[in-house]
Amino acid sequence: MLAAIALAGCSGAWAETQVYLLRGWFGVFSTGMDVVAESLRARGVQAEAIGHLAWKSAVEKILEARKAGRADPIVLVGHSQGGNNVIDMARELAPHKVRVDLLITLAPFLQDAVPPNVARAVNYYQSPGWGTALVAEPGFAGELANIDVQDSGTFHVNIDKNARVQAEIVASILALAMRAPAEKAAPAAPAPVKP
Repeated sequence: MLAAIALAGCSGAWAETQVYLLRGWFGVFSTGMDVVAESLRARGVQAEAIGHLAWKSAVEKILEARKAGRADPIVLVGHSQGGNNVIDMARELAPHKVRVDLLITLAPFLQDAVPPNVARAVNYYQSPGWGTALVAEPGFAGELANIDVQDSGTFHVNIDKNARVQAEIVASILALAMRAPAEKAAPAAPAPVKP
């Protein structure tokens, strides 16, 4: 009962976090992105699962929100080609000084390096298999984690449906979403007193 009350009290603040989940080619094999989006929305987080070809439109929506004065945390998650495209999204946002608070990729292939405007990047992949470890561009000062998923039965086409991977993604996003309102509400440190 107390957990339900706490969740209800937090859900309004969580809705401020913007989460975009990009499916892979044709969206056929990436239905796990929809499951994660539904799980997040059920917890009050604004999450949208979209086809990877819509990544430029998503960037435009983020930039429009910034111009309107919104500074909500940004989370980008992508499977397969969608994983490559969330890196493209971060790179497009960089010249506009938009920080990507969390970038998560699942089995991207031949992906670009993570740009410096990403605060935290997590990559799920299989070695050997389809997908490789992420690397960062020069100047990247964030956190980068590569997680080699070696569960039997998990492959490129179903890594997005792996229950453990989905649970870790949801937990990471909820942790960020819970932190964001607290950081906004925290009073600024007082300026040092000059003698």
